[in-house]
Amino acid sequence: MISSYLKAGKIVSKVRDDASKLIKDGMPVLELVNHVEGSIRSEGSEPAFPCNVSINDVTAHYTSPPGDKTLIKEGDLVKLDLGAHVDGFIADTAITVAVGDADERCYVMMDAAREALEDALATIRAGVEVGEIGRVIEEKIHSHGMKPVANLTGHSMDRWILHSGLSIPNITERNPHLLEEGDVLAIEPFATDGVGLVTDMPETHIFRFLRDRPLRLVHARRVLGRIKEEYHALPFAQRWLEEYFEPKRLNASMRMLIQSRAIYPYHVLREKSGALVAQWEHTVIVEKDGCTVITE
Repeated sequence: MISSYLKAGKIVSKVRDDASKLIKDGMPVLELVNHVEGSIRSEGSEPAFPCNVSINDVTAHYTSPPGDKTLIKEGDLVKLDLGAHVDGFIADTAITVAVGDADERCYVMMDAAREALEDALATIRAGVEVGEIGRVIEEKIHSHGMKPVANLTGHSMDRWILHSGLSIPNITERNPHLLEEGDVLAIEPFATDGVGLVTDMPETHIFRFLRDRPLRLVHARRVLGRIKEEYHALPFAQRWLEEYFEPKRLNASMRMLIQSRAIYPYHVLREKSGALVAQWEHTVIVEKDGCTVITE
């Protein structure tokens, strides 16, 4: 188990660092996500979820839909969030890149999120209250004159489960739950100069298997079977399924699967006031006197 976590962490660290150097004005987002996901596979693992490329006020859950024409532009603040798994053991990491001649506030936000992550990691050990991590993150982000995003959190992970029940806050809150040795956590501060809240957008490009359901369409049953077999309970992108299914029929089946609650759609999230957001993230394994960061 530990060796699988370490292998997944090493892979996503390498892919993250390599991909962050490719981000530039005029780059198609679809090219970036395909590069990241392809690199994860070529390194000997599988994506734990679709590569997220969230730009400016878009905060999370954006991955390219089929045929995406979105381009990265000069001055954009790009959040690159990626994960890999080895036999279901997951490593999750994120970085923010300012493209070209970005506004100075972008760099302040980036510093706030990165330093908040560093302070949080220095706090983690067995026996620490979860609420203490949120306090440390919020204080560091406030020290830069920014706000944490209050309704986004880090999370615990388990085999084949990206969000396994424990939320790690980015703000001060009373949470006396104590970390335990062996916990696997994704710590991910978000910093903004907006109101510090995210809201749903209409778009959904990432999905997750929920349950088997009685379905009228044979094609929808086939799609659901493929999803269950290929991705277990991990998030996936519709564009991944186009390798197996014709796009027009796939669209109809996906609508049915959502309506029947066989799969869960993740809405793209944006900062409520339209402000820029920066993100930094590492995965850690909690130890008695500290933690091992597997995505450094």
